[in-house]
Amino acid sequence: MNSAFLIFLSAFLVNNIVLIRFLGLCPWLGVSKRLDSAAGMSMAVLFVMLLASWVTWTVYKFILVPFDIVYLRTAVFILVIASLVQFVEMFMRKQAPALYSTLGIYLPLITTNCAILGTTFLVIDNKYTFLSTTVFAVGTALGFALALILISSIRERLDLADIPDALKGAPIAFITASLMSLAFLGFVGLLGLSI
Repeated sequence: MNSAFLIFLSAFLVNNIVLIRFLGLCPWLGVSKRLDSAAGMSMAVLFVMLLASWVTWTVYKFILVPFDIVYLRTAVFILVIASLVQFVEMFMRKQAPALYSTLGIYLPLITTNCAILGTTFLVIDNKYTFLSTTVFAVGTALGFALALILISSIRERLDLADIPDALKGAPIAFITASLMSLAFLGFVGLLGLSI
């Protein structure tokens, strides 16, 4: 149990996929203008990341390794992630059309979201068990959600703030992102965990 907690804490805060590993920045900055779209994207990423980690772990363990075709890992993992994103996209189009239109191009971009692909690779590289894979995927997805919701909340406030015209839009978003990343570096060394 202690090990699962450390894996979760490491994925969630210490090695945050966005703010420390700098993976998944495109949807993170692209969808962070409004809190409701950030929450929707967070749920989609959680679903895809968890399922992708389960499926890729199983495929790697029971197909790629036994048949000695580990060199196909990247192609197979991308195919799995793309299939899951198509499923999420079809579901959202039917069940949440407003959220589907709000997310726009960023929903299909989950397919190429390197945070999800990176998570599946980290699971394999760290030789996690199925339970550890689940804990790591949930921790990573919740860390992505935390970073996304934090920056979207800040950006909504910045839209109302009196800032110079030259800094409005993307420049202030990048400044905010860099300051958030520096703040998350404070978690490095927490409970003996490191990058």
